[in-house]
Amino acid sequence: MSSNSSFNSASVTSSNSADSTGRDGREGLDGLDGHGVALRELTRQKSRIKVPEVLFWVIAFATPLVLPRHDMMISEIAITALFALSLDLVLGYSGIVSLGHAAFFGLGVYGAALFAKFFIADPLVGLLICALLAGALGWICSFTVLRGTDLTRLMVTLGVALILLELANQMDWLTGGSDGLQGVIVGPVLGRFEFDLEGRTAAWYSLSVAMVLFWFARMLVGSPWGYTLRVIRDNRLRAMAIGVPVSKLLISVYTLAAAIAGVAGGVLAQTTGFASLDVFAFDRSADLMLMLVIGGIGWLYGGVAGAIIFKILQSELSAVTPQYWMFWIGLLLIVLVHVGRDRIKGWFTAFMPFRALGNSAEPNAAQSNQNPNNPSKGV
Repeated sequence: MSSNSSFNSASVTSSNSADSTGRDGREGLDGLDGHGVALRELTRQKSRIKVPEVLFWVIAFATPLVLPRHDMMISEIAITALFALSLDLVLGYSGIVSLGHAAFFGLGVYGAALFAKFFIADPLVGLLICALLAGALGWICSFTVLRGTDLTRLMVTLGVALILLELANQMDWLTGGSDGLQGVIVGPVLGRFEFDLEGRTAAWYSLSVAMVLFWFARMLVGSPWGYTLRVIRDNRLRAMAIGVPVSKLLISVYTLAAAIAGVAGGVLAQTTGFASLDVFAFDRSADLMLMLVIGGIGWLYGGVAGAIIFKILQSELSAVTPQYWMFWIGLLLIVLVHVGRDRIKGWFTAFMPFRALGNSAEPNAAQSNQNPNNPSKGV
């Protein structure tokens, strides 16, 4: 009897504990679901298009009308901003350092020029080819970028750009070598708008491509895919521990960024009708990094702001001091880093949502690393 009673009491205890565990588990799941709903609602609010953003693009498209003598400059700024946006997806949202991003840009330049010269002159089809070529190269390079440290990634990406530079130089029968690829004639956009010498069509064409890809990237970084990238950026080991497919996501974002860089290069070749070896140069990748330093990484408008500031300063300072204009760029970088870049960017973050979203995890990560009792410290 005593054994039966003890067995019955144990059964009752285990059933009660199981019921309690089940209730606790359901309550935890309910709480998690509630938190998820709140997070989705917050994301939806942050992702809404704000009036200053619309005004920014309206002003951008009105600039060729207001400044008709600077159409080619406007086109160059739009192309450079799109190029900087592609690097920001890799560096700012994924934490992958790259000094050879010009490889994808240069491949897009030569891809668009060769395709227009020997195959089809339609610019939109040419951009599609550029995206496919650069995306394929980015997909191949992504497997090497996943391995090693930041220094290894720097060397690998830089090496890819140098290899393509030497290939373009040696294959002068196709690329023109050091003389560049000339005689590139691009057809009218949508069969109606021809590229003119003044650059008006080139300016609006570059702005249109940049705007479409910008809003596409904005949609992605505001999705769960974009937030998962931020988790990987902040702590890759912790992301792997909770089951995030780190490798697949990094491959996807690197391929996407390469495709966007290729499109930017294709727009440059189509609007200028020329392709030269300097599109693979290290200086182009270094200048791109400077633009992100000026504008800030981890928010899409950082690359746009950095491109605008850098290209305007380059144009104006090189006209005043052609030999020493980089001195003033370096001085600006020192001021931004040590004095007031965060204060300047704070004026924009009140209107542009993705800076706050991009760094929302950084204060928490910093606090957790400063907590000596945190068991995850050093992971």
